[in-house]
Amino acid sequence: MTRRTPIVRWFRDLKEEALRVFRSRVVNPKWLESIRRHGYKGGLECTATVDYLFGFDATADLMEDWMYEEVAQRYALDPVMKAFFQESNPWALNAVAERLLEAAQRNMWAAPKPETLAALRETFLQSETALEARGETVRRA
Repeated sequence: MTRRTPIVRWFRDLKEEALRVFRSRVVNPKWLESIRRHGYKGGLECTATVDYLFGFDATADLMEDWMYEEVAQRYALDPVMKAFFQESNPWALNAVAERLLEAAQRNMWAAPKPETLAALRETFLQSETALEARGETVRRA
């Protein structure tokens, strides 16, 4: 007879699973490259991803500061992603920047780098300006 690994070893806890998904998908350059091929829908997927991370962190305290920094750098501040958002879905860039700034304001992102926050604020303001120039207004609840 062969020895079997206890079934408990096959399950990850929520934090381990979140970290696995974060690395394999959320900030994976190959995934981000493929998502850009989907245009407007790809922008929506990026926004949804940031919203899911925010929600999981708000309810289960899963995100660490380095994770927020990585999302900010790869989604909102990366020149290739910014160009993608501006061309395909400018609302998505606005939403991503706003959500990251909210995480910092709520102290979920406890100690963001000052230069990252400044760059996010600038990105957010630029995205609002671009939307207004297109004749689209930014609505706040």
